This record gives sequence, C-alpha cells and structure tokens, in this order.
Amino acid sequence: MNASIPLSLQAIIDDCGLPVQRTEQVNGGDINSAYCLYTRSGKYFLKVNQAAIYPDMFLKETAGLSSLNKSKTVAVPEIIKTGIAGEQQYLLLEWIEKGKPAKNFWDSFGQQLALLHQQPQEYFGWTTDNYIGRLKQSNKRHGSWSDFYTECRIMPLVELLFNKQLFSRSDINAAGHFCNQLDTLFPVEHPALLHGDLWSGNYSVTPEGGPIFFDPAVYYGHREMDLGMTQLFGGFDTRFYEAYHEIYPLEPGWQKRLKLTEAWPLLVHAVLFGGMYIGKAREAISYFNDWT
Repeated sequence: MNASIPLSLQAIIDDCGLPVQRTEQVNGGDINSAYCLYTRSGKYFLKVNQAAIYPDMFLKETAGLSSLNKSKTVAVPEIIKTGIAGEQQYLLLEWIEKGKPAKNFWDSFGQQLALLHQQPQEYFGWTTDNYIGRLKQSNKRHGSWSDFYTECRIMPLVELLFNKQLFSRSDINAAGHFCNQLDTLFPVEHPALLHGDLWSGNYSVTPEGGPIFFDPAVYYGHREMDLGMTQLFGGFDTRFYEAYHEIYPLEPGWQKRLKLTEAWPLLVHAVLFGGMYIGKAREAISYFNDWT
C-alpha cells in the first residue's frame, strides 16, 4: 500500500487499476469528496460518495455525460470508470487543467449550447430518473412540456415543502394556478437535451480556452430551462445569449419567460437548504399567477 494514498481511497484506486503515486483533495461540492490522482502518465479526477445514500448517482451522471458527448456539440470530460468499492461509489474522469478563456469563449459557449438544443427529442423526460445536486429528479416521459414541468418538477417539490410545514395550503394553490398557466406562457417547441444544472459552477475552461460542461442533471425539456439556470446566480456574459440567439433564435419574450424557469431550481434550493430560498421559491410561483 502506498503511504501517500489515504486508506479510505485504497480500495477505489485498486478497483480503478491505476498506478497512483499520490492524491490531493480538491473541491467536490457539498455531496462528494473529490481528489486529483497523480500517476506517471498524468492526472485524473475522482469523485467519491456513499453508495447507500445516493444510489446509482454516478451511473446516472455517467449516462448524462455520455449523452452530451454523443450529441457532438459540447465538450465534457472523458469518462474513465465508475464503480463501487466497499460502501463507496466513485466516478473517475480525465483531469481538465483550467485554461484562460479565448477571446471568443462566450460566443463558442452560446453557439455550442444552441447546437445541442437544436437536436429534437421524442418526448419530455429522460430514460431514467436521476439527481439534481443530492435531490432525486423524476424524469417520467410526457408528451407536453406543461405536464412534465407540473408533474415532475413543480408540484412534487411544492408538496414536499408543504409536508415539511415550510409551505402553506395557499402556496399549493398558488403553485397549481401557476402550473395551469404554463400552456399559455411557454412557446410550443420540440424537447431538447438539456444540461439541466447549467450554472456558473458547472462549466470550466479547457487548456485551449474553450468551454467544457460537467455535473449535468440531464433530461429532455424546454430549452429555455438551461438558459434560465445560467441567469439564476448572476448570469453569463451577454455575448453568450447573443451567440445562442444567432444560431437558434429564441421566441419573443424569452427574457421575461426565464423567470418561469427559476421556479424549479429555487424549489430545489428551498428543499435542500431552506432559509431564504423558501421565500424566493414562493415569490417565483406567486408572481406569475398575475402574469398575462
């Protein structure tokens, strides 16, 4: 056993079959432990968590990354291996050295996302349920966006918050009214493969200066959901949205509609973190009850 490798990782490293010389812990978010693995042939990125707490999380993440990769539109890290060793599950990816954004970084980013969204899918949903953060995400197939957004996104979390006594009966009624308006609020478009959790913490810059996506929560949904997520915590550069619109023009009123998409991630944050997000989720739902 290599003394420079933590005992807790040895079984995983043995399962990966890598000649690891040393490890270094890096930021992995609030769910996973993450490490840089050093070998003679290069570095790897390893994510680890408890298999019993988050069943099949990395298998589902692998499926999402693979689907994004198969679209041949966006860059994602290469998947090396995923598995379980003892009580821990892991995902081994190539290590991406962070580069300096190229001058056309935001243009490329917007163009690539637009090309991803242009590939039509057959239904709203996904081949399996998965996760957004540490929260399970239902992806049951639906024929309409309003039905999917209502039954797989908004109402399950509203009811969960109600059961936790964080939402009131009036909040449930407001959410129901919100969902009843969706057919008239969202333009009818084909389902698109979405990253699903595209905020500023889930992309990086390659050594060549281009964008690379990771930590997806994929599903087939309305493309404006990805755009709304980019604005939730500060927004991307304006060139991103301009480049996207040039490749795949958005329907009139899209800037206003992005507020509709915020209801889902705000509900997720309300369930996971509580606090101020409870009020923000309530406001996102109630505000649009009077929007015509």
